[in-house]
Amino acid sequence: MSILNDISSWLQQGRAPKVKACVQQALDEGIPAGEILEQGLLDGMNIIGQKFKNNEVFVPEVLIAARAMTKGIEVLRPHLVADGVEEKGTVVIGTVKGDLHDIGKNLVRMMMEGKGLKVIDLGVDVPVEKFLEAARENDAQIIACSALLTTTMGEMRNVVDAVEASEMKGKVKIMIGGAPITQAFCDQIGADKYTPDAASAADVALAICTA
Repeated sequence: MSILNDISSWLQQGRAPKVKACVQQALDEGIPAGEILEQGLLDGMNIIGQKFKNNEVFVPEVLIAARAMTKGIEVLRPHLVADGVEEKGTVVIGTVKGDLHDIGKNLVRMMMEGKGLKVIDLGVDVPVEKFLEAARENDAQIIACSALLTTTMGEMRNVVDAVEASEMKGKVKIMIGGAPITQAFCDQIGADKYTPDAASAADVALAICTA
């Protein structure tokens, strides 16, 4: 379907107006919204994600492609709802309390959205209670915590402990990431998953939500 290929390739080039126009055109041609999402928008974002993993494109290109995807989804969203296309899962994401870095978190959010997940972004400097509240309210499968400062890594342990002590124990998985974070630290605090980059984080989140 050439129009879906067009959507994918314009998205990879980050051409938001073209993506919007092609999504509208595909809808006008009667292509189901779910198909436009999977074979157009998500296909393009997956290719960008793969290229990012292979160091063929870098953060700016990913951000521009993700912005184009967002514009396409804006056109598509009402039709997805009408067609009963369900999101594949819900993730609550935020940078932990005391940390104001958000480029990595934003990248992870866009990559997760690119897999068809619903992402509730709590922003930066997020206290433990706020992660738990948002996970409860949105019936999330995952809480994803980001940190860039070694001084704020301990906050991740607080999130793990709080979930362990709550009724969400065993129901909500905790993913962690950020420059100073390692697999050893993940094991040490009892978090469920550590991923080294945004593309891997999105793959792991999708696997958890669709397991």
